[in-house]
Amino acid sequence: MFRSFFLAGFEGSTGYNRHGHWFDQVVATGHDGTVDKDYRELAKLGLHAARETIRWPLVDLGKGRYDFSTVEPFVEAARRHGIEIIWDLFHYGYPQGLDLWGEEFPKRFADYCHAVGRYIAWHGEGTYAFTPVNEPSFMSYAGGEKGLFAPHVTGRGWDLKVALTRAAIEGINALWAACPAARIVNVDPLCRVACPFDCPDLEEVRDFNERLVFQSWDMLCGRLLPELGGSRTHLDVVGINYYWTNQWEWGVSPREDGVIPPLADDDPRRWSLSALVRSVWERYGGEVMITETSHIGDSRGRWLREVADEAEMLLRDGVPIRGVCLYPILGMPEWHDPDIWTPMGLWDPVCHHDPCGERLICGPMLEALQSVRHVDDLHQVVLASPSMVGPMATRRGPERRQMAAE
Repeated sequence: MFRSFFLAGFEGSTGYNRHGHWFDQVVATGHDGTVDKDYRELAKLGLHAARETIRWPLVDLGKGRYDFSTVEPFVEAARRHGIEIIWDLFHYGYPQGLDLWGEEFPKRFADYCHAVGRYIAWHGEGTYAFTPVNEPSFMSYAGGEKGLFAPHVTGRGWDLKVALTRAAIEGINALWAACPAARIVNVDPLCRVACPFDCPDLEEVRDFNERLVFQSWDMLCGRLLPELGGSRTHLDVVGINYYWTNQWEWGVSPREDGVIPPLADDDPRRWSLSALVRSVWERYGGEVMITETSHIGDSRGRWLREVADEAEMLLRDGVPIRGVCLYPILGMPEWHDPDIWTPMGLWDPVCHHDPCGERLICGPMLEALQSVRHVDDLHQVVLASPSMVGPMATRRGPERRQMAAE
């Protein structure tokens, strides 16, 4: 899809956190002031694609009026430095006063998507790619089930998930009307839970792993609630967000910070990333991407190498994985406590109070990135000559499993 297999993801969340305080991660990381420099550095490293956020609350002025002044610098910098963009259109934040359960929501979102599609088609270059609603499963949990984000509601996670997916489908239709060549990358977390060792067969675990985690994608492709208008064409590229924290034991209580301890790296119940991605591809077919992945601190380089190894396995096995997005590429403050910064990116600010200032590069992660270039080359070879991959290249599901067993 893009000029490079590895992409850079710039954290673009906006919204109101658990304390009701507004946050804008594009500003908090300094990226709004350093985008030209950031893209220049990406191009030097051979990263020619990125995920960016168009901040809906800043663009949509209401009553059909739109202001793209906050988008223009990113479009211009992308053109200057040859960076292709996946544009996130709804990254948690939405215009004030909008009722996400009301009839106005899907229509207003579709109108906004149409305006964005026209703007990008007119001003952008290269691949036109969009993520209409970022992580509908996570947002429905955080904002509709636990009240951690706006709209700060509890006990209505399913309702919000349906509302978000309905809006996404109408938004996709509007994007196609404005930009017929648009590719859609539908991004959601891929999580997996494990049974406790003393209870190896829990129905709740099976239900989570085989149904709940796929609900948004199932609605988008029309398998679930087909009256919403979804289809496999709407689902298009399945974007998988995966971090080291995405697998945990069912029933384990969260820590004091609210985080559920993940399975240890050597836990035999942990699935490999390649197995998880393959399960998604076998379920839906089509193209897939890893749209978010990273680790923290000293683990960043090791994690990148592991992800690259898993991606190489998938490519050689014929799974059409179209990229890996290193997300976030810049260290970022926490949503609910902006004084706490997490070293997750390739670059971290020297001073957290001056995010536009000097940055430190993570040496181990840079070294890892330079060591996995062969995966980028392999992807180009696979695209040019599918016969270069193994005998399972054109197989899916039971056929592939049978061939593997034989």
